Amino acid sequence: MKKILLTILAVFMTVFGVMASEQEQGFDPGSVIIGHVTDAHSWHMFDYHSADGQEHAVALSLPVILIRDGHVDVFSSARFHHGHADYKGYRLVGGGAEKEEVICVDAEGNPLLNEAGKVVKPIDLSITKTSAAIMIATVLLIVIVFVAKAGYKKRKNQAPKGLQSLVEMLVVFVRDSIVRPMIGEKHYERYLPYLLTLFFFIFFCNILGLIPFFPAGANVTGNLAVTATLAVITFFITNISGNKHYWVDIFNTPGVPAWLKIFPLMPIVELVGVFTKPIVLMIRLFANMTAGHIVILGFVVIIFILSNLFGTAVGGAVSVVSVVFSVFISVLECLVAYIQAFVFTMLSALYIGMAVAEPHHENA
Repeated sequence: MKKILLTILAVFMTVFGVMASEQEQGFDPGSVIIGHVTDAHSWHMFDYHSADGQEHAVALSLPVILIRDGHVDVFSSARFHHGHADYKGYRLVGGGAEKEEVICVDAEGNPLLNEAGKVVKPIDLSITKTSAAIMIATVLLIVIVFVAKAGYKKRKNQAPKGLQSLVEMLVVFVRDSIVRPMIGEKHYERYLPYLLTLFFFIFFCNILGLIPFFPAGANVTGNLAVTATLAVITFFITNISGNKHYWVDIFNTPGVPAWLKIFPLMPIVELVGVFTKPIVLMIRLFANMTAGHIVILGFVVIIFILSNLFGTAVGGAVSVVSVVFSVFISVLECLVAYIQAFVFTMLSALYIGMAVAEPHHENA
């Protein structure tokens, strides 16, 4: 419990520090909130003021990989000086409430325009904050699995202990409470590795997103590209695994009047459902994880908004209520992190189970 409280306290110290520095420059609540939940080309940690009063940002510079006219440019994001400098004909724009992206500029620093009058942008394959967080989460997960594996070798035929027991509990839960009931005894082992990977990856990224310190703190599952990729993988596995009866039920749905099949209303509805299922997976995970971060930050920025409007005394009085509600939402987010991993895995297993299920014929 003490560790949880210290983590929550660290969250607010980090957020308050960032917002306090931004307040001196003109506080923009929307920019602060959106800037904390969106992707970036560097991993911002905190700001500090030097003896001469200058503000300095402490951030991890990430690799920038750009392709323009068949030429590849690779350099550190530190070359942009947090958006204050151009480099090799590129400029980093946006941030905060606007999407951060790289554009092309000429020698005078003017944005390059194409024939349609739009700003020219290179193909951006950079290692962003979200990409780096995915790599970190993957490495940590691999380490955890190998530690658990080593525990089984050292403690043969003995009860699991420590991290080994936690991993075993989650694996058995996913297998017996999600995969086996949804897919069935005949096929569940074939899809168990993917669904275990899915559950652990989402759950681990959700938990890391609640910790404000590097290498955690990135809103990985609150990134639509990440949730879309996971949903697309489930989509392909489901439809590639679909047996004859799965496709027959889509285009010749049993129990439906013949005129609806001829029209063909029901086949269209069923076919649309094939594509809406992964969309539901994508949006549910993205929306729930992003909403939690926004709500927490929303309670925090209220303090600074009221301080600017009515003075620090009012902001200090409101801070007690804001912190209490923020702590409550933070604890709730720990539960949501698990629930969303469970729901995404369960629905993926359900879709796969529907695709591989054998028909049940009733005797007349």
